[in-house]
Amino acid sequence: MLVPITREKFEQLIPAIATGSQYIAQWGGFQDLVRRILITVVGVVTLLLLNILFQGVAAGFKFFLGIITALYWLWSPVYFASVRNSQYRRWKYSGFWRGRVLDVFISEDLIKEEETFNQRGELVIVENRERRINLEIGDRTGFRTIVQAPLRRTHKLLTPGQVAECLVMSNQPDLSEIKKISDVYIPSQDLWVGEYPCLRRDFFISMSRDLQRQPPPARRRRPSRR
Repeated sequence: MLVPITREKFEQLIPAIATGSQYIAQWGGFQDLVRRILITVVGVVTLLLLNILFQGVAAGFKFFLGIITALYWLWSPVYFASVRNSQYRRWKYSGFWRGRVLDVFISEDLIKEEETFNQRGELVIVENRERRINLEIGDRTGFRTIVQAPLRRTHKLLTPGQVAECLVMSNQPDLSEIKKISDVYIPSQDLWVGEYPCLRRDFFISMSRDLQRQPPPARRRRPSRR
C-alpha cells in the first residue's frame, strides 16, 4: 500500500528542528562526548587568545560568542540532527508505505578504520566492525529494499511476514521512483528499526491508524528503489 501525503503533513512528520529522540540519537557515545568537549576547550582557548589580540571588539558580541562556544558540547547534537532532517526534507514528494517483512538477517559490517602504531612502532590499521540487523521489506507490487540498524535485543522480535510501515520519499509526483525511506515501524511489536529516528513517531502512528480506518486506495504502479 502506498498513499501520497501532503507537504504539510510531511514537514510535520520530519521537523526542521531536532526532536528529543533525534537529539539523543545524535548525542552518541562517550567518545563522541569527549570529542565535543575537546572541540569546546579548543574553541574557548582560541576566543581567549583573540580577546587579548582584539581588545576593541564589543563586549556584548564577545560574551555571546563565548557562550555559544562554551556550550558547543551541549547544543551541537541539535544542529547535526537538524542537518540530517534537512537531508530528508529536501525531497519534494512523500508517501505512507505499508508492506511486509520479507527477511531478517544479521551482518557484521565495517564501520570505520583507524590507523595506529603497535609496540614495535609499526603502522597498523584497526577495523571497527559492528553487528547489524538487516530488515528486507517489500510489497505485492515488487518494491523491495533493505533497512539496516545496529543490533539490539528487541530485534529478536522481528520475523518474516510482519506488517512494516515507513515513509518513502521521491522527486516524482507519482512516487514511481523511491529515493529514500525513513526508519521502519513494526506495528505488531510496537518496534522501530533504522539508523536514525527521522520521524515524529507519535504523528506517524496516528497517521497509520487513520489510514487503517479508510478504504484501501487504488492500486498504484510499481515503484522502484534507486
